[in-house]
Amino acid sequence: MTRVLYLYGGWPGHKPYEIANEWALPLFKELGFDVDQTNDVFALDADLTGYDLIALNWNNALLSEGLSVAQEDGLLHAVEAGTGIAAWHGAAAAFRTSIRYHLMLGGSFLEHPAGEGVKDPYRVSIVDRDSEITRGVADFDVASEQYYLSLDPNNHVLAETEFTGAHVPWLAGRRMPQAWTRTWGAGRVFYSAVGHDLDDLRHPDVTRLCAQGFAWAARRTA
Repeated sequence: MTRVLYLYGGWPGHKPYEIANEWALPLFKELGFDVDQTNDVFALDADLTGYDLIALNWNNALLSEGLSVAQEDGLLHAVEAGTGIAAWHGAAAAFRTSIRYHLMLGGSFLEHPAGEGVKDPYRVSIVDRDSEITRGVADFDVASEQYYLSLDPNNHVLAETEFTGAHVPWLAGRRMPQAWTRTWGAGRVFYSAVGHDLDDLRHPDVTRLCAQGFAWAARRTA
């Protein structure tokens, strides 16, 4: 059975507990994952190499928050050894002082041009339709925080969005990845930026994208 460590919590604005109970944990169960769930970031001090997947929905409130050196070392060591990472939304804004964490993840949140928590309508377009992660996933519309990120050019982009320029005029027409994969040593990493609210994650195409991304990162078939 696939062993998963699910770390969630932190800043309540991203509703990590509601999302855990009403979306993530049921999805993990559907995938047949054996989940150890925790709201304690110090769980990362343990040996993580026994997990097939680490799912991250930790949310920071301050730019000064980060992992300890030992936690970052342990997490990256586990991924390098083959443990997968499945992360979404606030995970790219978590542990802001932990640069190697963001290097492993492949990106770091910078801004949502429409503002914090604003339900701004935008489209997410699938750009790799041959991936097993995007199988059956159509382009979709959400009304949520459209993420602007700093990204590693080595990411394999699965989906992207285009900014209209309505809020930051000089971003008009600029395209930004919203879901990607990458590898870190022997580990697989999947990230999706969509997920500020439960309604975003419950969108059928978002759920399918994440389920297949989680399975890929854990080296399972969704």
